[in-house]
Amino acid sequence: MRDEDYSTVLLDWYDRHARELPWRVGPADRAAGIRPDPYAVWLSEVMLQQTTVAAVKDYFHRFTTRWPTVEALAGEADSEVMGEWAGLGYYARARNLLKCARAVADQHGGRFPDTEKALLTLPGIGPYTAAAIASIAFDRPAPVMDGNVERVMSRLFAETVPLPEVKPVLKSHAARLTPQRRPGDHAQSVMDLGATICTPRNPACGLCPLRDPCQARAEGIAAELPRKSPKKAKPTRFGIAYLARSRDGAWLLETRPEKGLLGGMLGWPGSDWTEDTPQEAPPLQADWHDPGLEVRHTFTHFHLRLALRLATVSAAKPDRGEFLPRAAFRPANLPTVMRKAFDLAQGAWPED
Repeated sequence: MRDEDYSTVLLDWYDRHARELPWRVGPADRAAGIRPDPYAVWLSEVMLQQTTVAAVKDYFHRFTTRWPTVEALAGEADSEVMGEWAGLGYYARARNLLKCARAVADQHGGRFPDTEKALLTLPGIGPYTAAAIASIAFDRPAPVMDGNVERVMSRLFAETVPLPEVKPVLKSHAARLTPQRRPGDHAQSVMDLGATICTPRNPACGLCPLRDPCQARAEGIAAELPRKSPKKAKPTRFGIAYLARSRDGAWLLETRPEKGLLGGMLGWPGSDWTEDTPQEAPPLQADWHDPGLEVRHTFTHFHLRLALRLATVSAAKPDRGEFLPRAAFRPANLPTVMRKAFDLAQGAWPED
């Protein structure tokens, strides 16, 4: 099959089977002249990094309802945006989201650049996101390499070298097959194929529009690809979280450092997270209660076990953090690991 024929087949399939997604302009609307909103494309792509479509839909709706334009998002307080992001994880994305929105608003008049090269100058936009925006929003012929596309390319051409080593080869295949005509729809067609038919397990090869030229199917190894290099075991780190409640219902919270995990987020004061026994580091003098409970949470690169310390305190100035009045405290706005600590503590609070 010629390179251009792959795209013809995929686009015909996409025109019939494209997923309906809240941030997507479908093929019929696009053919009618409706153009994608670069803000919606950018926002969805940032949210979708290392997160499922199902998890993102509600967040996308809330964000675009509350902040319908990039300028509206750029003008919001950090704490409000971080609060809405809580639960999506990978909080560096939320910090970069705000930085990028402000750069677009301040330096580009609220309009996203329309080329990969220019998009790459924006905070938080890497090669994948730049290609996705350029392709989907502006119809630039840029190969968009997410996990779905990598899987399709590895199977289509029976590439048996494991990830991540094979990534440049897969990108060269995707670039070669990207057409000048409808490149944005082509990119989304490959992603949809990987998400719905060329799935990680039990690919539905009989329904695939590219089943005939697929080399992995012919060799009977489609389900084995892409191969991956063995992952290193994740280490376990330990820490202590101090949950202090004043007698009037205020909670002691601190803003975590801008750099690092959960940067810029509100959380409970605590010790360092270390692979050794953590050192006690209470944020104020109090009668701290050890309920014998710990939060278990997994980040990308390590597991965390966070022991709890609980206290009810009278008015006092803490060494770290500030007391947030009960009316302003919203547990749902805490990052997941901090919310787990709050939920776990509710049934173990010491009596006054």
